[in-house]
Amino acid sequence: MTTRLSRWLGALDTFEQRLSHLPEVRRYGRLTRATGLVLEATGLQLPLGATCVIERSDGNSIAEVESEVVGFNGQKLFLMPLEEVEGILPGARVYARVAGDRQHSGKQLMLGPELLGRVLDGSGRPLDGLPAPETGYRAPLITPPFNPLQRTPISDVLDTGVRAINALLTVGRGQRMGLFAGSGVGKSVLLGMMARYTKADVIVVGLIGERGREVKDFIENILGTEGRARAVVIAAPADVSPLLRMQGASYATRIAEDFRDRGQHVLLIMDSLTRYAMAQREIALAIGEPPATKGYPPSVFAKLPALVERAGNGIDGGGSITAFYTVLTEGDDQQDPIADSARAILDGHIVLSRRLAEAGHYPAIDIEASISRVMAHLIDDTHYARVRQFKQLLSSYQRNRDLVSVGAYAAGSDPTLDKAIKLYPELEAFLQQGMFERSAWDDACLHLQAIFG
Repeated sequence: MTTRLSRWLGALDTFEQRLSHLPEVRRYGRLTRATGLVLEATGLQLPLGATCVIERSDGNSIAEVESEVVGFNGQKLFLMPLEEVEGILPGARVYARVAGDRQHSGKQLMLGPELLGRVLDGSGRPLDGLPAPETGYRAPLITPPFNPLQRTPISDVLDTGVRAINALLTVGRGQRMGLFAGSGVGKSVLLGMMARYTKADVIVVGLIGERGREVKDFIENILGTEGRARAVVIAAPADVSPLLRMQGASYATRIAEDFRDRGQHVLLIMDSLTRYAMAQREIALAIGEPPATKGYPPSVFAKLPALVERAGNGIDGGGSITAFYTVLTEGDDQQDPIADSARAILDGHIVLSRRLAEAGHYPAIDIEASISRVMAHLIDDTHYARVRQFKQLLSSYQRNRDLVSVGAYAAGSDPTLDKAIKLYPELEAFLQQGMFERSAWDDACLHLQAIFG
């Protein structure tokens, strides 16, 4: 009897050892509660970020709904689905996929040059009607933070092809800029101009939380065939799960990091950072986190710098990620909590003015309210003096526009304003540019020099 029991225990140990080396082990728990966006499950012990699938009755068949662990309370797991949850029954089985190597049990998505020219969703599934790309390389979405002392300093000018930005808001390779704008002021058109004309090896576009119509319009009409050939587009529109929207932003950033690690210079365009913050707000409020600032929980303001800090220059001799993040200012309020937080963590901001857009002034860049924090280190003293003079003259004219318009200003009263009135037509023409017109860095500098003789 003892010998038989020993053999049986030995066989069980062997079976468990073999089981532990399998690439995937499926365990399951039960769904106990569904409240709003969050599902509760028991019977499983999984880390935050682990992937699960939930059984769903689909007519006469059983389908699976992918979800992710976003929190826990005691033995209860809080799951956020990435798909529609219709058809899920109380007590439905919840399966966990755990890789044999627990260290790499998180979600891994495709990376590599094979993604160029493709349009994918936040999970890496193709949206362009083509077969799934075969990259042969997958990696986790989250990467460890960079040692700031190992980053290459920003020292090279990036030619964006937009005259006002090149000359007056000079951007450096590896800089992170915010594009602050309300709705309908030409934000997408300006992003398309930079995507087409910026000198970069690769363009990664993350369309996060936008309307579905705008996704297709941006790809076909704004990005264009030339821009799309060297671009990867990750689209997570407004009608998908908030978890998928956040994952789309992380995936776009991870793709940019991969190309940077290959020694290439990447232009990352994220439209928009505000929708990313709103997705995190939806998740945080759903799992019970209390709101702090105008309805935004504290975790939102922790997620923003964690995402933004992943962009920038790599280690010495490596590639770079120059990032433009759009920030929606509701009601053109520049003190919106997300706008205020983004302004503090970015390397500069470009503000688009509704007043200029309504006057037909495109791109509607408000030069007075915009700034590039690294510009002084990229241009010489002569160029910087011209930029200061340009802004002073423009600001002087704007402050006294009403007096000049009604003829109440007497010429000779203010030498600066006299010069501003004389040069204003040239200043305004300098700031305007057609969406299919490219202005190189050297041309923009020569044009600025010509204004002041």
